[in-house]
Formats: sequence, structure tokens, C-alpha cells
Amino acid sequence: MKILVTGANGYIGRHVVSELLNKGHQVIACDLHVTDVDERAERLEMNLFTTSDTIFNETGCPDVCIHLAWRDGFVHNSKNHVGDLSSHFRFLTSMIDGGLKHLVVMGTMHEVGYYEGAIDENTPCNPLSMYGIAKDALRRSMLQYCKEHNCILQWCRAFYILGDDKNNHSIFTKLLEADAAGKEKFPFTTGKTKYDFITVSELAHQIACVATQEKVMGIMNCCSGKPVSLAERVEQYIAEHQLKIKLDYGAYPDRPYDSPCVYGDTQKINIILQRT
Repeated sequence: MKILVTGANGYIGRHVVSELLNKGHQVIACDLHVTDVDERAERLEMNLFTTSDTIFNETGCPDVCIHLAWRDGFVHNSKNHVGDLSSHFRFLTSMIDGGLKHLVVMGTMHEVGYYEGAIDENTPCNPLSMYGIAKDALRRSMLQYCKEHNCILQWCRAFYILGDDKNNHSIFTKLLEADAAGKEKFPFTTGKTKYDFITVSELAHQIACVATQEKVMGIMNCCSGKPVSLAERVEQYIAEHQLKIKLDYGAYPDRPYDSPCVYGDTQKINIILQRT
């Protein structure tokens, strides 16, 4: 398959590109800069926000578009999330109008907002951050547009991602930086909140499996399906990387929009993984 990956030079994108190439697909890797993209991919430097009516042809008439491009993903209340929303919509609808028949978009658990328990495709959404609000709005609009224009849509919701930690801005990145700086303590919350953790390599594998099949569609969770407390996972990370730093529990309050326990329902992703 010929697969366009937007945001290909980003934290998740680089892994998705390599995963698809390893599966034998032709990959068009698109981003503002493509310096860190797998050399086996066809590289395309482009600003998607300057979309023209011929964007589908300009990007090589792909069989599938995996849209990962997004600014400030680790800054949940950046105004760029809502500010860029119309540009994402314009790009995706222009691709569909041009002939795209299969679209995969990166979503997030933050579309849902405060929720306790397993999130599935029918879980009500009430996002509490600019990031969640923008992703939720894009999901709703693309579900409608794809239905009207006979385009397959697969919306991949990600949960708590780790791995390749020097290239993201998560708590694990900050731990590495603090330990390297010789700090003895790391300010921390209570750590009791339970999340669904997934490594970026496994997330890339799941996204690639989703995108290269057409039987399972709609909203699906790319996750482990296993809730683990933040304290347990961070302590495990410290041990795995043999860091000397210690957690200073209670230095920060828990975020008000984080539920005590939230994780993804894996029914749909498991069906896909079993078939690939």
C-alpha cells in the first residue's frame, strides 16, 4: 500500500514510518522537516496548513493517509490546539475531496475528559483541556464528513505514551533530565492515579496494523487495556534505567481533570492485532 504519514518527523510519526516500512509498505513521510525520518521512506517537506485543492495529488495520491501532525501535544492548554483546528479540517477534507478513500487520525483519551473506568467508542466525551476540545471537535467533524463522502475513518485514541523518552516531553523525559543534572529528588504528585501506559513502539505497531486493514473501523483505543498507578510505573522506570533520583511524593497536587483510574477498552484493537 502507498501510505502518507503526516507529522512523520514527530515523536510518534518516526516510529510509525519505520513500522510501516518494515511491513513492506510504500511510505510518503510528510512534515515541515524530515531530517529524522527513516531513509527508506519517500520524504516530503510541506506545510499542510497551506493546503490547496490539489493536495491529494501533491502528496502522491496515497491509498491511506495517517494524520499524526499536531502542534503542542504535550502542552494541553496551548491555544494552538483550537487555533489550528480549522487548518486540520481543511487539509483532511481537501484530501477526501481529491480522492482519498481511507483516513486514519491520531486521537487522545483527553477527548473524553474526566471519566472513571474503561473508555470505549461509546463513552461520552466532555473534554477539559484545549487539547481534548480540539481533538474531540476534529473527531466529530471527520466522522460526519467521512460518512458523507464514503471514506473509511479509523480514529486511534492514544493513552499514556512512554519510550524514546529523550524525544518527548513527558514525566519520564523530565526524570531523565533531573537525574542527569544530579538532582536527588523529583517533585511528584501522590502518584495514586491509574493510567493506561503504552510504549511508543507498541503504539506505532498498533497504528500500522489499524491502517493496513479495512474491516474494523471507527473509534478504537490504541493502548494496553491495563491500568497501572503512576507511582508504580515511574518507580519501575527509575529501576529499569538505574536512576539515582527519588520521588518527592505530594510536592504537586494531582491534576483536577485526571480521574482516579482510566484505561482503554481493547476489544477492537485486539481483533485487529489477532488478524495481522
